[in-house]
Amino acid sequence: MTRFHDKRAIITGGTTGIGLATARRLIGEGARVGIVGADPDRVASAATALDGDVATSVVDLRVTTSMGDSIDQLASDLGGVDVLVLNAGVTMLGPLGAITEPVIDDQLTLHIKAPLLAVQAALPHFVDGARIVMTTSSLNQLGMPGMAAYSASKAGQRSLVRTLAAELIGRGIRVNAIAPGPIETPIYSKLGLDSATLTQMANDIVGRIPMGRFGTADEVAAAVAFLASDDAGYITGQELVVDGGWTSI
Repeated sequence: MTRFHDKRAIITGGTTGIGLATARRLIGEGARVGIVGADPDRVASAATALDGDVATSVVDLRVTTSMGDSIDQLASDLGGVDVLVLNAGVTMLGPLGAITEPVIDDQLTLHIKAPLLAVQAALPHFVDGARIVMTTSSLNQLGMPGMAAYSASKAGQRSLVRTLAAELIGRGIRVNAIAPGPIETPIYSKLGLDSATLTQMANDIVGRIPMGRFGTADEVAAAVAFLASDDAGYITGQELVVDGGWTSI
């Protein structure tokens, strides 16, 4: 398929997991892609791994004063923006009695403030009819202990998608969300848990998923590509859940 022939896409959090899989998918369908990541080594590694014309920007999205420069740079490198995928995020476990203000701030900044500023910065570079896809989470529909800040910030993203869709509809810009459930990505290794605890947690989660397995980053990337393509031309303000039936069955 070449649904993204001559399209320009920027992906935040594009160096691993869902972001990297999405970059690979869009490149495979003809897009030119720019990726944003915080770690210079991971950005360089992702650019090498991707078989295509890749622009890169190294920026910590928690330092939101750098957001505008990053988007401007990539938009200039690509010659405009047809697709913006807001995928950067972090998961931090924190029981209610132990959650700290920096943990709350990091998640609210990465999941609410940074995406909003990214869209703001991209506005002058968007073509009319551009598409925005934001990665939320199926946990914005579930109450999971230890996920208060994360789930609240993801619920905030869901609300943001609706508002942005309403504000940008006049330019024909569609705004939608993809809500992954448990997906096989490196994010779980960043939770600070030992391997035995991670294994126990994974087994517990799998037992709750009707399809009986974790999803893959490629499966989520396929859903992102759908929402960013003309195949979803009459869809805006929506959230597509990719969770093996976890929140529905």
